[in-house]
Amino acid sequence: MIDWQVVQELGPYSWNGIGTALLCGAIVGLERQVRGKPVGIRTAALIILGTYLFLTGGSSVVSQGGDPSRVIGQIITGIGFLGAGVMLARDGVVVGVTSAATIWALAAIGIAVGLGMYGVSIVLSMVIVGVLLGVDLLEDTFQSLTRGVHRKYNGWRRGRADSNEP
Repeated sequence: MIDWQVVQELGPYSWNGIGTALLCGAIVGLERQVRGKPVGIRTAALIILGTYLFLTGGSSVVSQGGDPSRVIGQIITGIGFLGAGVMLARDGVVVGVTSAATIWALAAIGIAVGLGMYGVSIVLSMVIVGVLLGVDLLEDTFQSLTRGVHRKYNGWRRGRADSNEP
């Protein structure tokens, strides 16, 4: 039988924090998923939720004597590895940098949720979506913004069409 008291009282965690983390992940992840980019709804929600859980859980342990900023430092280090895994080099072009930066920003939102700044976290999620959409609109409007290393890489689509893989 399920003990509903345990479900309602989550120790150092709160349903408000969990809900805010999932909402923020859905806000940013929806933009990425609809546009066919890496780091969709599921990934974004899990990054923010995981960061919230690590920070809140770590802070409850550190309250017995320690430095809570060390928990944040370790989160940033771990997220750096996750972001590095998203970046790839192909045909002399590095792709995935925006996705890696999005992962980094998602972790920052998770930290804000973990610090109890729920409203700020939601606003920052919308700011991130604004940056992702706004810069694309600027690049579509002003072709001078897509020169050199900032050009859009379309080789992935071409590579799939040319390959013999099913």
